[in-house]
Amino acid sequence: MLEDILVVIKGGGDLATGVVHRLHRAGMPVVVTELAQPTVIRRAVAVASAVFEGRVEVEGLAAQLVESDQDPKGFDLKPLGSWGQVPVVVDPRGEVIARLRPTVVVDAIMAKRNTGATAITDAPIVIGLGPGFTAGVDVHAVIETNRGHNLGRVILSGSAEPHTGLPGPTAGFTRERVLRAPCEGIFTGKRRIGDAVEAGQVVASVASQPVAANISGVLRGLLADGLPVKPGMKVGDVDPRGVREHCFTISDKARAIGGGVLEAILYLLRANPNTTSD
Repeated sequence: MLEDILVVIKGGGDLATGVVHRLHRAGMPVVVTELAQPTVIRRAVAVASAVFEGRVEVEGLAAQLVESDQDPKGFDLKPLGSWGQVPVVVDPRGEVIARLRPTVVVDAIMAKRNTGATAITDAPIVIGLGPGFTAGVDVHAVIETNRGHNLGRVILSGSAEPHTGLPGPTAGFTRERVLRAPCEGIFTGKRRIGDAVEAGQVVASVASQPVAANISGVLRGLLADGLPVKPGMKVGDVDPRGVREHCFTISDKARAIGGGVLEAILYLLRANPNTTSD
């Protein structure tokens, strides 16, 4: 039964949320761990936003912040139950994994490397998203996250494509669509996600220094107010296609990655049919 396959997902950003959404709809109970101050950009489609807001909904998926001293097993983990909400736990070290002993752990932090906090021994099935993991060494499977022919591919031996350092192209733009902090300081947004912006328009500030859009489009993502940032840190994202609805729905990339994770779980369960959560 899929409802017996407990999954802990480390990270609640927009790509991780594509995974959460896919697994939740398939019937698997999911728990998400996050930082106390998530630096998520696409906040409108990220369950990490529950850390700031207490509860969020993304395309019918409800995510609820659970206090760190509350056992998530006391929260309704069954997506087909009366609540059907996904608990989000502030747990930077993933300590909940040892308590819950899930069938699956997914490292969806998207650090472009294994931070050292994820090991193949963490659960019967351990999956890593993107570069930094090696299938068969520190995880059982890797999901390709680079846009292109292999996006969402399940890798059972080896690693994902190396990090290019470039944002994926959108309408021909790469670096231009990303907003970055001009200096160290506290971030403050001047516009809202979903707003139309013009090239050169100030959309935020860091320590009173303006952050202006490089291109025209729609503000698809923006860091939460009050967070400390460092020079060059990504703080926003402008979509040159200008479709406001895209700001509030899961992206094609996140859906593809979510599909890859679901495929990997089902494949590895089939290879070891006795694998279930405690």
